[in-house]
Amino acid sequence: MINRDFPILEFDQDRNAFIRPERFLAPIDISQRAVLCFFIDAIEKILKEYPHKVVTNLKGEGLIIPVYEVEYKGEKIVLVQAIVGAPWAAGHIEELTARGCRKYMACGGCGVLREDIAVGHLIIPVSAVRDEGTSYHYAPPSREIHMNDHVVEVIETALTEQKAPYIKAKTWTTDAFFRETPAKIALRKEEGCVAVDMEASAFMAVAAYNNVDFGQIFYAGDSLAGEEWDNRGWNSREDIREAVLKLAIDVCLRL
Repeated sequence: MINRDFPILEFDQDRNAFIRPERFLAPIDISQRAVLCFFIDAIEKILKEYPHKVVTNLKGEGLIIPVYEVEYKGEKIVLVQAIVGAPWAAGHIEELTARGCRKYMACGGCGVLREDIAVGHLIIPVSAVRDEGTSYHYAPPSREIHMNDHVVEVIETALTEQKAPYIKAKTWTTDAFFRETPAKIALRKEEGCVAVDMEASAFMAVAAYNNVDFGQIFYAGDSLAGEEWDNRGWNSREDIREAVLKLAIDVCLRL
């Protein structure tokens, strides 16, 4: 290891970490396809509509997250409540991969940096500015990271067939939503970011590290495009949120 000016730049390629999920989590009989959804209301609707069972749990201090296997249109798929933040994103992919999952889709909300993007409009985050810490433990330092081209193509094909309007865009993944300052927002706009989120770059890095497929669909939420933050009532659009989850499931079944 070489000592750098900043610890976050000290990437270690050694895969022999002291704690690895495969050392304490055995593979189980589980679908290879998993959807990570940030919308608890949408998950609850799916569970009411389709047969399901709990196949395992993701556990953290003070938190137990059920891992559901859902019978969806004749197919089995794993469905998990995603938790906000890059470390949780990494943990979800790591532990589910140890259990047997190999193909992932995530869906959730994002902030937008352009006024013309309406609430609920779909965004495929094809690349992300790595303004969080977790991804730097899984991939060498770089300003950006990219989604797998094949997965992007699968997402586009599915959304086009469903006649769901979307854009492909660069997102800004940050650890600190209370520190999205005007100067930083302006900088991210200048480098082409259209959205802001808290997990995408970590999801992409951890998936690549584990050699598994990963894709994501954003649902345009609050806006940072004006002089002041605008919530836009984004998290009350339950019908759109359920539709986005179903789209994510349909995409995942194609991976």
